Amino acid sequence: MYFVYVLYSKSIDKFYIGFTNNLKRRVSEHKSKNVYTSKRMPGCKLVYYEASLFKKDAQRREKQLKTGFGRSYLRKRIKDYIADVAQW
Repeated sequence: MYFVYVLYSKSIDKFYIGFTNNLKRRVSEHKSKNVYTSKRMPGCKLVYYEASLFKKDAQRREKQLKTGFGRSYLRKRIKDYIADVAQW
């Protein structure tokens, strides 16, 4: 099983999009600041993920979500979460 996942940092209003075969381990690595890119994203949280049976499907979906259309889709998909976070 492969996962495409999205982390969100409210302080800089940015997404981190990635894929992995072990979601729990990968999110833990992000939270412990062991990943260069997300190290610069304070307080990032897992806000979205999708599961795929095949690695190629997950890679294709990750690439799609990293486009302008994909990021727009994510903002619409999790707009209630982003609105709630903005009130914190």
